[in-house]
Amino acid sequence: MSLSNHYDVNEALDKALKDDFLRMATRRATDRLRNGRINITNELGNWEEWREAGEKIRNHVVENLDYYLNQLIENVEKNGGHVHLAKTPEDAVKITQEIFKKHGYKLVVKSKSMITEEIHLNPVLEEDGIEVVESDLAEYIIQIAKEPPSHIIVPAMHKNRDQIAELFEPIAGHPLESDTPTLTKFAREQMREKFLSTKIGITGCNFAVADTGTVTMVTNEGNGRMVSTLPDVQITMMGMERIVPSFKELSVMLNLLARSATGQRLSVYTTMTTPPKRDGDIDGPKEWHLVILDHNRTEILGDEDFRSSLRCIRCGACFNVCPVYRQVGGHAYGSVYSGPIGIVITPLLEQDYKRWGHLPYFSSLCASCSEACPVRIPLHDLIVKHRDRMVVKGYTSGLEKKIFKYYGHYFSNPKTLRSFIKLGSKFQFLLMKNGRITKGPAPLSNWTNSKTLPPIASPIFNDIWPNLQKELQENKGGEKE
Repeated sequence: MSLSNHYDVNEALDKALKDDFLRMATRRATDRLRNGRINITNELGNWEEWREAGEKIRNHVVENLDYYLNQLIENVEKNGGHVHLAKTPEDAVKITQEIFKKHGYKLVVKSKSMITEEIHLNPVLEEDGIEVVESDLAEYIIQIAKEPPSHIIVPAMHKNRDQIAELFEPIAGHPLESDTPTLTKFAREQMREKFLSTKIGITGCNFAVADTGTVTMVTNEGNGRMVSTLPDVQITMMGMERIVPSFKELSVMLNLLARSATGQRLSVYTTMTTPPKRDGDIDGPKEWHLVILDHNRTEILGDEDFRSSLRCIRCGACFNVCPVYRQVGGHAYGSVYSGPIGIVITPLLEQDYKRWGHLPYFSSLCASCSEACPVRIPLHDLIVKHRDRMVVKGYTSGLEKKIFKYYGHYFSNPKTLRSFIKLGSKFQFLLMKNGRITKGPAPLSNWTNSKTLPPIASPIFNDIWPNLQKELQENKGGEKE
């Protein structure tokens, strides 16, 4: 799930913090999405009741996942579809490769799918000589830029119009104006040709309806409909937990998803298909494959501490309120899934704290993410649990262990605590500028490189408390007289 084999967390953070445009664009986009969510949920007046309903539905599905998976598989196959169970990302990629080999197709048009990002499908297909075209405009932009998504909902939020025009010009073969109508027209012309040419399409799946075998896609561009109706063959990728029992529960989840993701009452295109094409249907694929990915979701299901993370509906609301994400953007995380939910699920999907142990520290633990989550995942609590497990399993650095060992030894004693505070208040002037602590030795320097700290009060409270206590007693005595 890494964005780069050469990812270095400190280098990535430094790069993000020095990129003024990235930080401005990220804050602007997340502000818009966050404010849209707040306005549209306030309109309902009973948002907490909707959140409670969403939590119950997702809990019910997760707790009965084996039943609903079997029901979904049975109905998909009854309808004439083909179901493939992929235990690992490698399995999912191999299944997809076999479908392409069977038909000999050399062009595929894709609708937005985080699962295909999770399994890194595009590079493998391209190595097989297949032209892969992302049809979601933002995904198309970052595909040309050879970059991963920076946000789960608005993946190209870090690009401006001039940068996009520069990316499009080599394909267009001539200079392009950077105004929105010109860029949109160019993208539409490219997409229409590909939609009409391809014989195979790949889509994601927001929710699969177990009792009918229906898959649901939520988009704002309509590209999902083109990819799922025009080609002869369709492949749908889904995580095994993305199921609802029936259309009754689906209506609740769609209301939660649209409002939480983009501040809309309903996305512009909510597409429900029950492929493959039947006699009398005017469109739809003749052959349909549903690939259901596990990728350690079974292990998460069996983990009581983290099972609630499977409730996630990938709305991105937690991204838009996270103070860390809003400062550094998605690429700094180094993982496909960034933001608070990425912090939680990436180490679980990869089962690897050594590689992903930096993620649980990309959080201030302010709990804004948990408050924003439409299905009430206690994200900040789960992040703390990750940190706890890392300590127990010995994944913390030797320096950190020593620091906290000495911290616990000296600061647990009131006398030594007061001594350290007094010492700090006397010599902190060496680190101060304009009344704030602006520099410090490592690891304090990691903080002061971008922020300042308030100084230790002088005199310290413990020194003035005896006199305050004496004054209080004297004042009480005077009141009695």
